[in-house]
Amino acid sequence: MVNQHQDDLIQTYEALHALAEPSGKEEKTAHYLQSRLKDAGYKVNTFARHYGFYVDYPGETEEVIALRADMDALVQEVDGEVRPNHSCGHDGHSTMVLHTALKLMESGEKPYHTVRFIFQPAEETAAGALQMMESGALANVKFLGGIHLRPEQEVPDGKAAPVILHGAIITLKLTIKGVPAHAARPELAKNPIEAAGRLMASLKAVHVDTGYSLKPTELHAGEAANLIPETARMTFDIRSVSNDGLQRLIDQTKEIIQQVEQETGTAIGSEWVEFSPAAVQNDQAVGLAEKAVVKACSKDALAPPCVSPGAEDFHFYTFHNSGLSATMIGLGCGLTPGLHHPAMNFNKKALITGRDILYEMLRQADQVDWKEGTP
Repeated sequence: MVNQHQDDLIQTYEALHALAEPSGKEEKTAHYLQSRLKDAGYKVNTFARHYGFYVDYPGETEEVIALRADMDALVQEVDGEVRPNHSCGHDGHSTMVLHTALKLMESGEKPYHTVRFIFQPAEETAAGALQMMESGALANVKFLGGIHLRPEQEVPDGKAAPVILHGAIITLKLTIKGVPAHAARPELAKNPIEAAGRLMASLKAVHVDTGYSLKPTELHAGEAANLIPETARMTFDIRSVSNDGLQRLIDQTKEIIQQVEQETGTAIGSEWVEFSPAAVQNDQAVGLAEKAVVKACSKDALAPPCVSPGAEDFHFYTFHNSGLSATMIGLGCGLTPGLHHPAMNFNKKALITGRDILYEMLRQADQVDWKEGTP
C-alpha cells in the first residue's frame, strides 16, 4: 500500500508537469486537481474570475488551518521553443498539497479545526494570492502553511527549512520623453538617452542599511544613427530584504527621478509594478514547522531558515493579514541547476517527504488554541 501511494504521488507530479499552463490560464491543471479531490469525497469551491479554488475538510470548529499550493507554470524558452514550463516547482507543490488532502480524507481523522487546502493561480505574476483573498479563500484562516522546492545550494537534499525568508521586490518602468532633433543640431534637443544615463548614475547614490539591490534591466531608445530620439524606456529591478527597506528605496528613487527631470528638461513617467512583499518570520508558525520536520523525518533533517534572494506572492497573505500565523517550508530536493532554469531537475522522492511534513504540520497546528494563540 505504501509503495502504491508513492507511485500515485509521482504519477500525479508527472501529470501536472505535462499540463504546464501559464499564469491565469490554469484551466486543465485546476480541472485535474479538482477531479482528484472530488473522487476522494471533497466538495470544491471555485470562483468565476480565476481558476483558483479550495476544499475544506470539516472539523469541530469553523476556525481554519490551511495549506496553500500554486498551480501556474513559467513561460520561457526551452530548446528554442517559447512555451509554458514548470521550472519553479509549482507542479510539485500542487502534488504535495493534493496528496496531503488525500491522505487526510483516507485517514478518517476528526481534527478540531476545519482544514482547508488552497490551490491558487498566477503566482509567477504576483496576482494569485490577491485574487484568492479577494474571493474569500482566507476566511476564518488562523494558520497558513506553504512549501517550496529549494535549490541544492540553499537547502540540501534530505533536509527541510522551517521558513523561507524571501525579500521584497518591485519593478519600476520608466518612459523618458525628450525633444527629438537631428544629431547635427543637439542644442535643439532634450536627449532622453542622456537623461537615462544621468538617472542611472544618480541612482547609485540610493542606499539603505539592510541588504538591497537596485539595478537597470532594460533600456530601449533610438532607431537611427543620426537622430536624437524623443523617447527612451527603462526598467529597474528593485529588491530589499525587508518591506521597510523597499519603501525607503522607492522614496529615494522618486526624489532622484524628479531631480533628473528638472536637470534635463525631460518628462519622466513612472509605473511601479509587480510588487511582492518580503516574508515576515512568525515564530509560532516556524516552531510548528520545526516540530513537523523532526516528527516526519528526524532532527538531522531540520535545516536552518532559508534566506532567499527571490520573491514569493505567498507573503501577500501575511502582508494583508497581520494577525495570520504563516510559514513556507523550504524543501531540500537536490534541485539543480536552479529555479527558473529551463532544465531544472530534482529528486522526485522528496515530494513524498514534503507531503509527510505538510501532514504533520497540520497535526501540530490543530493542537493550537488559535483563539489564544498558544498550544
